[in-house]
Amino acid sequence: MKNVLITGASRGIGAACAEAFAAEGWRVFVNYNKSEKKAIELCEKIRQSGGDCVPIQADVTDAAQVRRMVSLCAYHGGIDMLVNNAGIDFYGTFEQTEPQIWQKVIDTDLNGVYNVIYTALPEIKNSVQGRIINISSVWGVHGASCEVAYSAAKAGVIGLTKALAKELGPSGITVNCVAPGYIDTDMNKIFDPDTVSDIINRTPLSRTGSAKDVADAVLWLASEKASFITGQIIGVDGGFM
Repeated sequence: MKNVLITGASRGIGAACAEAFAAEGWRVFVNYNKSEKKAIELCEKIRQSGGDCVPIQADVTDAAQVRRMVSLCAYHGGIDMLVNNAGIDFYGTFEQTEPQIWQKVIDTDLNGVYNVIYTALPEIKNSVQGRIINISSVWGVHGASCEVAYSAAKAGVIGLTKALAKELGPSGITVNCVAPGYIDTDMNKIFDPDTVSDIINRTPLSRTGSAKDVADAVLWLASEKASFITGQIIGVDGGFM
């Protein structure tokens, strides 16, 4: 059985990824930080469907907690696939982005990706099919007004992905990035109807995306069909311009 660690997997895109991998027979390590109830409910749902799931609490900004998480994954069979999905956002002008807010977003959305990859890499190298998939954002590609910290962090994830793909390629490990557009998740419920309407108008497919849309792309990158793909940024954004 292949094992996948998904960070921030208790809800939204992470939960959709967890269900998609479990349905394909993967053992899923469901990482969560504070949403214990949602993580346990998700794992119960996966198990009821015949899947294998292990909930693991860890704050990705805390290196010691990440080490404990990876050790638990190793105990349960190791890590073949890593999906870095944990993230937070701050919606406000740059002048409202006080230093502590900036640091919190960067720590979670960029440094957290570093922490988990750095710690999990020995396990991934032990796999016969090591894969790393990072979740960035359309704002990491285009930048977003009133989301400067988030845009900067997600752009950093894209740079990390491209560089690490070159470094890990000789080891047979692929590193790719999925950059979702506007996805109908709890994180995006802060936007008012006019803002959502404007985003839809700028999206050629004329709709918002679903967490399943993103999970399907992640699952494809994990498959043998994507074995010769690395260092790529896959936009799941409806053609957003």
